[in-house]
Amino acid sequence: MTRWYEGPLAAFDTETTGVDVEQDRIVSAALIVQECAGGRVRSTRWLVNPGIPVPPGATEVHGLTDEHLQRHGRWPAPVVEEIARALGEQLVAGRPVVVMNAPFDLTLLDRELRRHRASSLARYLDNRALTVLDPRVLDKHLDRYRKGRRTLTDLCAHYGIELEAAHDAAADALASLELVRAVGRRFAARLERLTPGELHTLQTVWHAAQARGLQAWFARQGTPESVDPHWPLRPELPAAA
Repeated sequence: MTRWYEGPLAAFDTETTGVDVEQDRIVSAALIVQECAGGRVRSTRWLVNPGIPVPPGATEVHGLTDEHLQRHGRWPAPVVEEIARALGEQLVAGRPVVVMNAPFDLTLLDRELRRHRASSLARYLDNRALTVLDPRVLDKHLDRYRKGRRTLTDLCAHYGIELEAAHDAAADALASLELVRAVGRRFAARLERLTPGELHTLQTVWHAAQARGLQAWFARQGTPESVDPHWPLRPELPAAA
């Protein structure tokens, strides 16, 4: 029987105008599908003209300028619908979707759908949930006492995954997919008897615990930052009174 981390997986990643999921916009996205470890990779890429200026700091990260996006990017409304439908296809096919730091990418996509399609990610998924595997949550739970940062670059270095062209959505998605396979192999004794669906449920608990720990650390440091415990999607903010 094929272990889940050797079998079919998809991976999703975005590049954006910034790190605020409520206000920032998608400028590029990619969905990677691989039916088995080492198998052929199918990729779908999207380039988006976000309709707002791209801050210089964001351009420094992903290299996408206003001029390039205005010339080559598509308007967001049809793109975000295509992305949501493509993710829905993974749900129908039964493929787990790897998303590094899932609450960022999936929440931002949800907000773009609300902004441009007057809809939500849940509606495009027929109110069913994706099965999500988040390498950051998995690694932090399975190797919780290891010191150091856990960005995609750091995790790839730790697990020996090649990451070319970091902050390119397709490259990051592929690296995240390979990273989950590597995590699965390293911690096979703890993971191989769990289904991806069971892991999805466990990650909601693990992420919430990780968020509480980080919130407590911020409190000790006197940092007023708030950590959202929801995973893999943050709830919609209540409308202002």
